[in-house]
Parts: sequence; C-alpha cells; structure tokens
Amino acid sequence: MRIGEVAAKAGVSVRALRYYEEQDLLHSTRDGGGRRRYTPDAVDRVGLIRQLYSAGLPSRTVRAVLPFADSGDPGQGAPELLELLTAERDRLDREMADLRDARDRLHACITEAHRDDRAERS
Repeated sequence: MRIGEVAAKAGVSVRALRYYEEQDLLHSTRDGGGRRRYTPDAVDRVGLIRQLYSAGLPSRTVRAVLPFADSGDPGQGAPELLELLTAERDRLDREMADLRDARDRLHACITEAHRDDRAERS
C-alpha cells in the first residue's frame, strides 16, 4: 500500500506516518521510484500507535511496547514490559488526579460566580 492509502484508511496524515517512521514505530520499504510501500497490516499498527499515544504514552514507551504487541505473546519480556506499563499507568493516574483537582477548582469558581451574580440581581 502507498503512504496515502495507509493514511486515509488509518485516519491520519501522511506527515504522521512519516513521523512514526522517524520514531521507529512503523516501517516501510521503497519501490523502484523511491516511494514508500507498506504492508496491509500497517493500518492496524497505526491504530495501535494512535491508541498508545492517546493513552499518553511517549514515543520511547510506544517503541518498547510494540514488539510485544507484534509477537502476540504477552509473556515475552513480561517483567520489563509490566514495569514500564505500570510506571506509565501510575504517571497517568497522577495526571488524572491533577486534572480532577483543576476541574474541581474551576467548578468552585463557577459556582461562586453564579452565587455572586444572583446576589447582585437580588
């Protein structure tokens, strides 16, 4: 498949695919004209890469996770992978707690502003 086909089917930009290659997350070959060619499973791989990025994982962690996803053997390298993923989960938990705190503070400000607004109208 050509780069434009993969991009369209995966719902990403061509630029994103090039970035994934730069990060050693996705691989292609070159045809006689020097154009990138991808295997059909590239679309699924891009979907997985996007999911991992959406979960907040940095490129280095995504790069470490992909070989285990490719092998289909969750036991392969499990201790290292488990440690890495646990650390990332804990980091996400901290970030989510910080975001909840920020949301609660905003909510308190909004609630107070509504009270002040109602008090001024009375």
